[in-house]
Amino acid sequence: MEMRFAENLKILRTEKNLSQAALAKEIGVTQQCVSEWEQKKTEPTLSYLWLLADLFSVPIDVLCGREEW
Repeated sequence: MEMRFAENLKILRTEKNLSQAALAKEIGVTQQCVSEWEQKKTEPTLSYLWLLADLFSVPIDVLCGREEW
């Protein structure tokens, strides 16, 4: 199973018209952190996955690519 978190994050962020900096501010991380997530350099902790899933109104499994939306 391929995890598609980075791709899904970028899609959801752009659909919501958020820059990386705006998303970062919304959830309390740096813009560099969001950039690294989208470039697959790092992955968020579970607490940030919850925040992102709530912000985008999707289940964590969808955000991570385990389920289609």
